[in-house]
Amino acid sequence: MTLTETRTTIPEEARKAGLLAVIIGRAVVAAGRAGTAIVLGARYVQGVVTPLGWAVVIAAAFVLVAGYTWGLLELIALGWGLAVLVAAASVWLIGRGAGTIQLLLPLPRVVVGEPARARLIAANPGRRRFGAVQLELPVGRRIIERVLPGLPRGAVFDEQFDIPTERRGVVPVGPARTVHADPIGLMRREYVWSETAELHVHPRTVAINALSTGFIRDLEGTPTRDLTVSDIAFHALREYVPGDDRRFIHWRSSAKTGVFMVRQFEETRRSRLMVLLDLDPAAYVDEAEFELAVGAAASVGARAIRDARTVSFVVSGRRQATGGGRSAMRELPTVSRDRLLDALCVVETETDAVMLPDVARAAAETISGVSLAFIVTGSARGVAPVRAAAARLPPAVEAIAVQCSPEGEASARTIAGLTVFGIGYLEDLRALLARSASVS
Repeated sequence: MTLTETRTTIPEEARKAGLLAVIIGRAVVAAGRAGTAIVLGARYVQGVVTPLGWAVVIAAAFVLVAGYTWGLLELIALGWGLAVLVAAASVWLIGRGAGTIQLLLPLPRVVVGEPARARLIAANPGRRRFGAVQLELPVGRRIIERVLPGLPRGAVFDEQFDIPTERRGVVPVGPARTVHADPIGLMRREYVWSETAELHVHPRTVAINALSTGFIRDLEGTPTRDLTVSDIAFHALREYVPGDDRRFIHWRSSAKTGVFMVRQFEETRRSRLMVLLDLDPAAYVDEAEFELAVGAAASVGARAIRDARTVSFVVSGRRQATGGGRSAMRELPTVSRDRLLDALCVVETETDAVMLPDVARAAAETISGVSLAFIVTGSARGVAPVRAAAARLPPAVEAIAVQCSPEGEASARTIAGLTVFGIGYLEDLRALLARSASVS
């Protein structure tokens, strides 16, 4: 082979190899696209055909195979009849209905028992008329169904739906969807038009007076019985001992007595309020009693936040996770009244809740500077566990126990230094706190 023949053969072979590679590459891309289309088509069919529809499709295929295998015209006619039925059902999936659908929740937060509504606005901004379509709106555990009428060009459909607020909690509303389905139920296609909105149903609270019990309403803080050599609240004078700060020498008294005298102060702390809500179901007779306890605890916490007090809201932790101090209790957010009440929407009793004294001890170890603590529980909780919980708090903390019993008689008593309020209504808590503040 000459040099010229070699030069002409090598490019020809390379060209053929390159062409083959291009053909293979295009085939791989086409196969990938076909596979993607098949997967998407399978997903679409799976989401459209109902279980009844799949049963009809399988029955049609089985009957047709059996009919053609054995030559039975009756089975062949039945199989093709089922196939036509499936094809006719797919016609009902044509169209989308309204052009736009909006779900509005005018009030994202309501109090239990207050009316709440969701608003649906369907519009047709297009040029052609839309036919009637089935509309579904999930509200909590139920689904509201409406028939959205046909909308001509520029028409708007506006309707409001009631949301149940009989119980505290978070009610999911939506997403709004339109449904195309055949009368038999073989095919069903859904169009989702909105996201899910959440309605927070807050516990009922009562407006109580300023929480003056356990507080001195000043800017410096609350003086305690602990003495210190430097603070704001002056206590007394004493003789100077080596090591005292000379800045606190009282020179006028020193000149009169002939010995150095220094100022002594009471240690002050910023006022912090703590609310402890018992989540042990054994503490409550029924659900109404627990709801009253949640409302009482929420009323105290909301008032403290309104007064711009430093407040900690504590609920029982779970017994299975008591590896540390924080796991025996759980703190709810108190940055604002709404954040606290939003968190209380989902608070429920726990069958494995930590015992009340252990929760109080964990709170005492975790939260510092508490001057007043409210322990809220039910009537089934005896006084002894409540006293044990109060005993776990630091000695300087004033504890008030609130025992709830719906429609019970209001009472106030002191047991071994522990103030115990018995309330049957939220208004009883307001009256008892006002009476306690006036006495103190």
